[in-house]
Amino acid sequence: MASKELVFSGVQPTGNLHLGNYLGAIVNFVKLQNTHNCIYCVVDLHAITVWQDPAELTRNIREVTAAFIAAGIDPKKHIVFNQSQVSEHAELAWVFNCVARLGWLNRMTQFKEKAGKDRENASVGLYAYPNLMAADILVYRATHVPVGEDQKQHLELARDIAQKFNNDFSDSIHAHNFGEKFFPQPEPLITGPATRVMSLRDGTKKMSKSDPSDYSRINLTDDADAIAQKIRKAKTDPEPLPGEEEGLKSRPEADNLVGIYAALSGQSRPDVLREFGGGQFSGFKSTLVDLAVAKLGPIGAEMKKLTQDAAYVDSVLAEGADRARVIAAETMDAVKDIVGFIRKT
Repeated sequence: MASKELVFSGVQPTGNLHLGNYLGAIVNFVKLQNTHNCIYCVVDLHAITVWQDPAELTRNIREVTAAFIAAGIDPKKHIVFNQSQVSEHAELAWVFNCVARLGWLNRMTQFKEKAGKDRENASVGLYAYPNLMAADILVYRATHVPVGEDQKQHLELARDIAQKFNNDFSDSIHAHNFGEKFFPQPEPLITGPATRVMSLRDGTKKMSKSDPSDYSRINLTDDADAIAQKIRKAKTDPEPLPGEEEGLKSRPEADNLVGIYAALSGQSRPDVLREFGGGQFSGFKSTLVDLAVAKLGPIGAEMKKLTQDAAYVDSVLAEGADRARVIAAETMDAVKDIVGFIRKT
């Protein structure tokens, strides 16, 4: 079982996918199809670390899947599935619960942020879910993971768990003819000029579905009129656009809109500023409206069409899960042998 270059990534089905999800993750998933073998997962087991309405969760799983396909991910060439259909994710997560150390999880900043002051009332799943995230990646022995800045710590944990497993069971790994190590050290892939998209109403806050103002975000299901209205109403400042990046440093709203334009157009920020520097925001926003509608309009329309065909979306997930399970089962069988479990052969 030699490791080959393989990308794994997942998106939580928490509803209301927006421009930040698209530019921060999905657009890069589409690009990576041309250079890597890819496994893309709707991570529904992660979603239930906080309570979810069951009917809404079902809808959200289908919506994320529809977004993948509408954005250009090919579920025939690559694997698209939902996590809960492949039980090996949860099985390996338990093994990793017994490999990872409490001190490692205590350093996870996202748990502190999500649990808030009432940590005693947070679920065990919310605390331990970085171990499940490591299992998601390593059950396929993936070598690369596209991550945003806020996920780098979780990938470091996955690397630590892989290394500790390889060290703890080195003799058994060798005895079972898996060489010097079993799990690879997955590498981060951080790409694109706008991996962190901010609110259209406050450039210091990340774009979020939980913001009470719908004008803070562009939803992937927004139609052309809604996209245009939100960009025109996006917060800016009275100064013209600068000619160089240095001029964006104390202007978070301007920086955000330039980053969005760069990501949607495939240009660098300096190129965008060379083109629009010195001009007023009104002209820049009009061009950004045209670009955003051209890029996002067809995705929203296709998403709506796909979400109305639940049978097709479910068939994509089922077929993807069947293909994912073949890889995951091979890894899990090997892990059981290495750890010393007895299994049916």
